[in-house]
This record gives sequence, structure tokens and C-alpha cells, in this order.
Amino acid sequence: MKMFNMFFDIEKEEQWLNEQLQEGYRCTNISGLGIYTFRKTDKRYVMRLDYQDYLPKKKFKEYKAIYEDFGWSHIEGHRMGGRQYWQKEEDGQNEIFSDRQSKGNYYKRLMGYSFWLAVLCLFFSYSIYKASGLYLTEGLWSMEGALFWKALIFETPFVLLRSLPAFMVVLFGSSFYRANRKYSMLKEK
Repeated sequence: MKMFNMFFDIEKEEQWLNEQLQEGYRCTNISGLGIYTFRKTDKRYVMRLDYQDYLPKKKFKEYKAIYEDFGWSHIEGHRMGGRQYWQKEEDGQNEIFSDRQSKGNYYKRLMGYSFWLAVLCLFFSYSIYKASGLYLTEGLWSMEGALFWKALIFETPFVLLRSLPAFMVVLFGSSFYRANRKYSMLKEK
């Protein structure tokens, strides 16, 4: 079974994947385009996601070996950085972070990822909007009647596409805020 889904929140993605596991569908592949492949299973599995920055080839092999020693299977993820998908049969040891420090380090990595993506999208948004604004149809605001409405309706889908980077700033900013809040809560305990 294949399903399409897009997530900007790593914890919501993990929750959704575990819901699929509870329904008896084991994840076998995840494409970069948001296509998840599942296979029906009778066994009980659990899935955990991690975020890693760039790791050299040797460090990435060590990273994978540590988790595989504890029974985790690496489903998807690259040494160049990004989300790492881990899955194993449920056995009572279902967390990939063994202590508060490793969980805190995870939130720090996630904050850095969210921050730099938000900055990149903010820069991109600024470069798009500074010269021309959102609506590019010349004389749009001086048009009248049906011509104005036709031009406005025609242009609006393009405006929504051009405003996508600004929307992404909000999404990555909120991801940064949530990770920062969870990191702060871990430090207070």
C-alpha cells in the first residue's frame, strides 16, 4: 500500500507512522516526495524518527550500528543530514533516546534545522517580493468591473504560489519554537 503525506513537524510524522503500525501496516520505504510504502504485517512494530546533521561516512556507519545493535532497522535517511527513520518490533524498549541529554541534543539539532530553513525561506521571500510585490498584473488596481475581477481571480493562484515561502517561514518558525520549548523543559527538570 502506498500513501502520500507531507509533514513539516517531525513529531506529527512519527505519530502518524505509528498509527499506521497500530493498524497493522509496516513501513518499508519513504520517498523524498512524501510517498510512504507500507506492507501488511501481523507483528507489532514501533517507529521513531531522529534528525541528524551532516555525518561523515564513518560516523554515519557508527550511528547506524549503535541503533542496529539495539534491534532498530534503518528505513530511510542519509548521512548528508535530515530525518532518520528507525523501526523495530515492539519489545518494551521503544525509545531511541536513552537519557535526557540525548533527547536535548535531538531538540538542539531540530532547532538548528528549523532556524536555518526559516532564514532561507525568509531571504527567498524577501527577494521575491521586494521588486514587484505579490500581484504582478500591471494596472490591476486601476481596473474596474468585470475586468478587475477576472484579472484578480486569474492572478490569485500565482500570488498564493509566490507567498508559499512566507508560509514556510511561519511553519519552520513554529517548529523552532516547539523544539525550543521542549528543549527548555528538559533543561529545567
